[in-house]
Amino acid sequence: MTTQAPASLVPPFTRETAAAKVRKAEDGWNSRDPEKVSLAYTVDSVWRNRAEFVTGREQIVQFLTRKWSHEHEYRLIKELWAFDGARIAVRFAYEWHDDSGNWFRSYGNENWEFDAQGVMHHRHASINDRPIQESERLYHWPLGRRPDDHPGLSDLGL
Repeated sequence: MTTQAPASLVPPFTRETAAAKVRKAEDGWNSRDPEKVSLAYTVDSVWRNRAEFVTGREQIVQFLTRKWSHEHEYRLIKELWAFDGARIAVRFAYEWHDDSGNWFRSYGNENWEFDAQGVMHHRHASINDRPIQESERLYHWPLGRRPDDHPGLSDLGL
């Protein structure tokens, strides 16, 4: 069982539909709602996130719940890097702070593969965390969806 994506966001992707898929994923992750985010993945989705391996929606929800319980004020920007058929590659950066108030910018790349309905069944993420000072933060929008007029990664020089 999968959740049907809008017809325009199914493979094979065009530049326009791949970019829309990336923004939709960014919006979902910025909601910080593990249940909602998990619906973008097949019930048997396979992830590699850093050195952690996650399989299926239940584990995705557990992973995201744990993640966002210690990554406070999480704000994410994703950008399309490449696409082909049912695959999309993205780069991203997100800002967050830990329980002690230490700020980080986490940079990474993801490779995604989708089923025919446009639901992701594979996600491979490589991520590095860089400590930053609060004064170095670049993401200042209210928690939730990034405003349409907020600069993207390339615009910010990231």
